[in-house]
Amino acid sequence: MNNMNQMMKQVKKMQEQMLKAQEELGGKTIEGTAGGGVVTVTVNGHKKVLNIVIKPEAVDPEDVEMLQDLVLTAVNDAISKADELANADMGKYTGGMKIPGLF
Repeated sequence: MNNMNQMMKQVKKMQEQMLKAQEELGGKTIEGTAGGGVVTVTVNGHKKVLNIVIKPEAVDPEDVEMLQDLVLTAVNDAISKADELANADMGKYTGGMKIPGLF
């Protein structure tokens, strides 16, 4: 019975650590770029877009599709990096297990 109590304490502690790590992810920022830095997207660790910067040289009224592609690429780059950050931060507590819905 003592082992079960000890295990439950460890599980509770791990859950608390994971919740804290998830909260901390929201305070971290990650940048994704495209076009050699002419488009930069900043997201937080929860993959919420915080900022988009488009340099003037990226704006060509004759080629709006290219600008759209650059923004899309930068957003996807930032989200991919946010996923990597979440996996690294949360992996400390999950031992590399992929837990659906956790991150």
